Parts: sequence; structure tokens; C-alpha cells
Amino acid sequence: MNRRSFLNRTGLLGAGLCLAPAFPTLGGGNSKRLPFMISLAEWSLHRALKAKTIDHLDFPRIAKRDYGIEAIELVNQFFPAKARDRAYLADFKKRADDAGVKTLLIMVDDQGALGAPDPAQRQQAVENHRPWIEAAKALDCHSIRVNAETGGVGTTQDQAARLVEGLRALAEFGSKHGLNVLVENHGGLSSHGGWLSDVIKAVDLPNCGTLPDFGNFRIAENREYDRYQGVSEMMPYAKAVSAKSHDFDADGQETRTDYRRMIKIVLDAGYRGYVGIEYEGERLPEPEGIRATKKLLEKVQAEFEVAANNTVTPAATAK
Repeated sequence: MNRRSFLNRTGLLGAGLCLAPAFPTLGGGNSKRLPFMISLAEWSLHRALKAKTIDHLDFPRIAKRDYGIEAIELVNQFFPAKARDRAYLADFKKRADDAGVKTLLIMVDDQGALGAPDPAQRQQAVENHRPWIEAAKALDCHSIRVNAETGGVGTTQDQAARLVEGLRALAEFGSKHGLNVLVENHGGLSSHGGWLSDVIKAVDLPNCGTLPDFGNFRIAENREYDRYQGVSEMMPYAKAVSAKSHDFDADGQETRTDYRRMIKIVLDAGYRGYVGIEYEGERLPEPEGIRATKKLLEKVQAEFEVAANNTVTPAATAK
């Protein structure tokens, strides 16, 4: 179930909490509708943020001014003590509003394992995540992203059962705030698309879903899960998508992921939301990596057409 269905079921859509337009246009008099929108994940600037050459509060302005991007995804690591700081959150929201930038979600790390073997630890992890749901609500986000941490103890079925319990408790809290709880493939069992999708299915709540990342499919040190299969398995529950990038060839293609193939998987699943740039390469400086990723996504955007019946097909002019 997508977010619009969830909002309709909970009555939030009718109450005025609306989604961004499903099909923005290219602008400049061009009425062609876009099959997806582009956002910027804060992790793309993690080196600059950690070095304090830029400040978290300036991220909305930087996204708009430097990259022409009007939607962002935050990472709690860059404002770790601010989940309950209403003044700080209000300041950030005002800066985003003034820049004309929408805050989509908060990626939440280091708050405990939602599938921990010990029940008390699981409950504590749920409690630790709750302030970030409230912070996301204050910033008008639609979701928080969490990790599928289980402690690695027990069978895969045991770990899934514990994670289901923790996720369900957190998602129930999130539903009270009109927020989704999304799980990203982030290594280990979470990078097994089938396993993670089974977990989300077992949670069985409309506001608990996935955030497929084009990378992050390493199950173990020497074991990679097929990224295209993984994204395909996660897309039925996806409420956000992360376009991970590392490096580019002379033609501007990402060297690890076939973006056109991956975006086709995303669109064939019926997804029409934001695809977030998440550059974490080392060869290109962060600003150049962000721009290269955006250029590639825009190229892929132009290769698909949106029909009146909401289907997306390759454009006739695509090569």
C-alpha cells in the first residue's frame, strides 16, 4: 500500500495533509510530466558536515541554491541531540520554508536494535526512536527511516519475528502522528530483499514500509545480494527510494548500478514519488558527485513518458 492509500484510510488526506504533485512538469513551457521527482539526501554531504565546513541548518538553502533541488532527506547523525529541541526544529523548518524546500524524511541511526534478542532492549529501542517520529512530524516529513538491526542472534526466522515486534510497536506510534516507518536495506539480513519484504508483510501496517537503496546489498563481507532483485522485492512496500552513487564513467553512467534498469524497476512497481540522490563516492568531491548523480537521474527522467492512465513507458525519443 502506498502513502496515498494510507492517508486515505486514516483520513489524513481529506484533512489537508497532501502529497506533493505526483507528476510535476519539466518547466519552461514543457508540459511533459515527470515519472518521478528528485530529492537530495543529506548523507551526500556527510564529509563536509562532519568537517563542519557546512552546517546542518544550512542544508535546505544549500540544496536549493547549489543544486536546484527542492526536497531533502535528513540524517539524525547531523543533529543528534535535537530531536526534542522544538526551537531548533522550528528554526530548521523556517529555513526550509523560506528556501522553498520540502523536508521528506529523517534517516535515523544509532537508536538501538528494534529486533534485539532481549525484550527490554527492543522496547528501549522503540522508545529511543519515538522522539524522532515527533521531530519528523514537526518538520512536516512523511516518514522516518530505521534500520533492521536484530543483534544477529538466532535463526533468520527468529530475527525476523523480533524485528516484526519492534517495527510494529514503532509504526503504531508513528500512525498516531501520520508518519511512516521505513526500513532501508543497510547490510546484513536487511540486504536480503526477500527477507526484508517478508518482515514488512508480517508487520501488516499500512504505514510500515521500505526504502530501497540502489546499493547497500552486502549481506556479508564476501556476499552480495543481487541489487536489482533486491529492489524488485522491496518495491511493493516502498514509500521512498535512494539512488546510491559512487562513481561515473566517461558517459556519465554510474559504474556500479545501471540507473535506467533500476529506475524501470521502480516505475514498473507503480512508484511515482521522490528518488533521493545519495552520493558517497570518493573520487569526485561531494558537490561534483551530487551534480553527476542529478544529471544522470534527469537523463533517465527524460527517457520515460507518463501516459494519461498513469502508466510509464520509454519515450519515443529515448536512445
